[in-house]
Amino acid sequence: MTTPVTPHDALVFVMVMASAVDNSMNEKELRRIGQLTDALPIFDDFDKDRLIEISQRCADILAGPEGLDIALEVIRDALPARAYDTAYAMAVEVMAVDLAVKPEEIRLLQLLRDRLNLDKLTCAAIERSAIARYRPI
Repeated sequence: MTTPVTPHDALVFVMVMASAVDNSMNEKELRRIGQLTDALPIFDDFDKDRLIEISQRCADILAGPEGLDIALEVIRDALPARAYDTAYAMAVEVMAVDLAVKPEEIRLLQLLRDRLNLDKLTCAAIERSAIARYRPI
């Protein structure tokens, strides 16, 4: 029997997917995932030693038939609705760290927004705040 996906697992899934969607998990993105799990209050009671295990579980789901669709369903089902915008924000945060958002990353954000039934204004605000944080002077 498979262990249920926790809300923390689902948030890690989102970040791993955001990093891997362009077929490259670069060092900046991986470091940012670690920083987010270390710093954000939502991860206060998260066992950070499980990060690699959870990432591998996500990769296994994605590698299977209809993997992306299943992963998005798992994320939606594991998270309380009040955390949907948090998941979206984490995806944006991981994608923004390398200062270049690729078309496949934008497509993942669209899929995530639709699956989590987030309104476009909320998503635009999250995206705009990432632009403001990462814009070089």
